[in-house]
Amino acid sequence: MTAYATLTAAQLQQEYDVVTAAFEAAKAKNLKLDMSRGKPGKAQLDLVSDILTVLSTPEDCVADGMDVRNYGELAGVPACRALFAEILGCKPSEVFAGGNASLNLMYDVISKAFTHGLLHSERPWCKEDVVKFLCPSPGYDRHFKVTESFGMELITIPMTEEGPDMDAVEAAVKDPAVKGIWCVPKYSNPQGITYSDAVIDRLAALKPAAPDFTIMWDNAYCIHEFDGDFVPFRDILTVCREAGNPDMVFEFASTSKVTLPGAGVAVFATSEANMAYMQKLLTVQVISYDKVNQLRHVRYLKDKAHTLELMKKHAAIMKPKFDAVVDMLDREIAPLGIGSWCRPKGGYFVSYDAMPGTAKRALALCKEAGVVMTGAGATYPYGKDPQDSNIRIAPSLPPVAELEAAMEVFCVCVRMAALEKLMGK
Repeated sequence: MTAYATLTAAQLQQEYDVVTAAFEAAKAKNLKLDMSRGKPGKAQLDLVSDILTVLSTPEDCVADGMDVRNYGELAGVPACRALFAEILGCKPSEVFAGGNASLNLMYDVISKAFTHGLLHSERPWCKEDVVKFLCPSPGYDRHFKVTESFGMELITIPMTEEGPDMDAVEAAVKDPAVKGIWCVPKYSNPQGITYSDAVIDRLAALKPAAPDFTIMWDNAYCIHEFDGDFVPFRDILTVCREAGNPDMVFEFASTSKVTLPGAGVAVFATSEANMAYMQKLLTVQVISYDKVNQLRHVRYLKDKAHTLELMKKHAAIMKPKFDAVVDMLDREIAPLGIGSWCRPKGGYFVSYDAMPGTAKRALALCKEAGVVMTGAGATYPYGKDPQDSNIRIAPSLPPVAELEAAMEVFCVCVRMAALEKLMGK
């Protein structure tokens, strides 16, 4: 295999003919493969389905003298708050246990900011002339959609190998209209980057012009290593408190990729002052979340050490899938010089950077050949990748055999799109 940039026009045409034939052969297989979202696969769901039988008697539903089947305890079962506090490294009093989706809690924080304002807001955000939000990119499309849905102006912040470009962040927060930043600090979506201590310290020490500037700290993959041992991670609440910004952060986590995504537990963690303020607003909205499910998770996961043992079993399922993706890219794409990709140790994605100007075309070809992936541009605000380059690969859902078939199609499609670009087609 020869780097495409070194080929003559005749050689490019010859290669294009070969790749086109491979593409037509792929189409003829009538594949229907889904790599569009970071869903756990069936083997992972089967691994943890015994959580459904943890509570079987009325007596099982009593914890700390509380019958979890009944109303009450807005902030969640105390034992559940304590479990997440141990996992995240914060205090139980700083944890609010909700329903199954952390995205719902994130949306709720932003919604409350708009309708009522946050603890240090001068007014509800809906009363501001302009509201801006920082979006490290490539990043998580659903984060961007939340803030976009409220009419915010989304500002792209480049990602570096250590996390967000902090020079750009520090310059941006001088604008009082900038109200916050999205962060996926460990095994970021989609690049798999873990923020460095230097980046975390600079984030915590920010002096924004907006008094209610908020770090939305989505620690979705806090215990989600699939290659190697668990990597401890600093508690952002403590770091912010020590930097003199105790109320500047809301942290989010869930068991969506630990137990069952459709029936997990999500939490936010924040300062006790923020907690009191948010509970005052939430008590009008909800009496309590699903405490039966919260207790089920406490009985099943037990503590951090036991939870990490479970994550090793998930890792044994996940690693072969990520190896299949990266190995095929190394074999089929690396020699051609038409793309680059991450080699994550945890999280749920592989970030692939195609030849600029070819991502949309490559994914359109994938769809035509029966392989569905996250849309090109989704990892940038407003779905617009300025380079038309970044593609998020989600290896978790398909079995390895299907994943390998999908990656074969993917490699053919990115080759075809690159050749068309080079040939001026």
